[in-house]
Amino acid sequence: MPKVLIIAAIMLVIPAACKKEPGNTQNPGNSSVSVLTQHNDNSRAGLNDRETILNTSNVSSGQFGKLFDLTVDDEVYAQPLVCIPSGGAGTQPVVYIATVNNSIYAYDALKGDLYWMKNYTGTGLRPPNVSDISAICFPYPNFTFNFGIVGTPVIDQASGTLYFVSRSTDGTSFHQYLHAVGLNDGIDKPGSPAEIRATVRGTGYGNGNDTVSFDPLRNNQRQGLALVNGIVYVSWSSHGDCTPYHGWIIGYDAATLSRKYAWCDTPDGVQGGIWESGMGIAADGGGNIYVTTGNGTVGLTDPADPVNRSESAIKLSPSGSGLVVGSFFTPYNYVFLNENDLDYGTMGTFLIPGTGYYLTGCKDGNMYLVDKDNMGGWSASSNNIRQTIKTSGSLHCQPSWYSGSTAEYVYVWSGDDNLRAIPFIRSSGTFSETQILSNVSGPKGDSGAEISVSSNGKVAGTGIVWASYAPDTYTELTAGPGILRAFDANDITSELWNSGQSSADNPGNFAKFSAPTIANGHVYLATFSNRVVVYGLKQK
Repeated sequence: MPKVLIIAAIMLVIPAACKKEPGNTQNPGNSSVSVLTQHNDNSRAGLNDRETILNTSNVSSGQFGKLFDLTVDDEVYAQPLVCIPSGGAGTQPVVYIATVNNSIYAYDALKGDLYWMKNYTGTGLRPPNVSDISAICFPYPNFTFNFGIVGTPVIDQASGTLYFVSRSTDGTSFHQYLHAVGLNDGIDKPGSPAEIRATVRGTGYGNGNDTVSFDPLRNNQRQGLALVNGIVYVSWSSHGDCTPYHGWIIGYDAATLSRKYAWCDTPDGVQGGIWESGMGIAADGGGNIYVTTGNGTVGLTDPADPVNRSESAIKLSPSGSGLVVGSFFTPYNYVFLNENDLDYGTMGTFLIPGTGYYLTGCKDGNMYLVDKDNMGGWSASSNNIRQTIKTSGSLHCQPSWYSGSTAEYVYVWSGDDNLRAIPFIRSSGTFSETQILSNVSGPKGDSGAEISVSSNGKVAGTGIVWASYAPDTYTELTAGPGILRAFDANDITSELWNSGQSSADNPGNFAKFSAPTIANGHVYLATFSNRVVVYGLKQK
């Protein structure tokens, strides 16, 4: 069982050395906005449309900038989450931060005071690190070193519970655990942690006696967790292409952490990692979940077989004791994608709000708009889908959505490209062929920008696109300095502010695949410099 190491108690007894200088302490009061899951909600559209403080007038040099740092013990891959837990912290919002050292921090979100911190590495063990993968496959550069907690946790505010996956090893034996801990104290709840184990019947790579087993070393928990109708869903990809691996989704009862569902996307094949640049599993109001998968086996002998679905967008529905494929889409040229390492499942995907459409993207620069309930399957000659949207660059990125008073957009920013705003025409249910490009040069290499959007509903002058990326570093291979930019959501050729305008606003090293969190007049930016940087309006 993982240990629970108590480093700090509640704020009132924290030593002075643990306190932070106050920033903008404007209290959002009863209208405080919570961000309980990756990209705000289960659509994964990335829009907080209840931001009443920040707007296109006050997000500017001299008025907006860095307020304080929230110091942590390692790099942060997970998106910071924000909520007001019942009791404990009173009426102030709390920001929860997970690190690759298996630590969780709970800070006052407006002032920066530390409430508690705990480490969840197993007793006598350590977090796994790049040397563990390098020892069995190849030099592995995709993480800097540790990879303990990586996927963004999810919060159940009603029960006061934070769910996340930790990883521990002694260098030989590897373990992954699902935790359910209290928001007020970080203490594991009854049944937590649950060690992650699963098997399915299949003849796929690495099977034993026609049984494919979950591998806690090779399977990388990268995508954000989802809480859907009382089930916590967790998905897995791989570490590079260190085979044998398979894509997995496992569902757990949120109250007991008993395993309810275990689904493998290539039970008779290989690969099929599920990661989507770290964006969370999407879900609709009916309890269906949606993912896209990367390179690997497609249908085994029949490409239209719903079993063995790499290179696919997939709708999964709970049925009895399992998850069943309700619909899928696989590009007609999946063989070409596989042969050229052009995974379909690289871009973060989302359900377009107020529609029945699912927006997905591929490493080859194509975005595919599909009907979420009738995705189109596979055809040998063409894609039977709603629309193909051509962009430029490799779609290793997190897109976002905005609904304004006069227009709606998806924003996407690939590596070696400019930020793009693509108008959505609701009357036709398609995207415009005319794309708007910013005037700002963007990320270098494969890794694109991670985007979030804020607005005060459809009020004019409140829509802001927030984009985080590394401008000068090929971050697939190494960490490098990042930048945070803010654009007018209705006119992305108008940049409002960026963290490079003042040395005081420098965030440190870019945290790839972690989107900015916007809540209550503050922007929380994860970094690989052992801190989360908090931006907001400066006090006068």
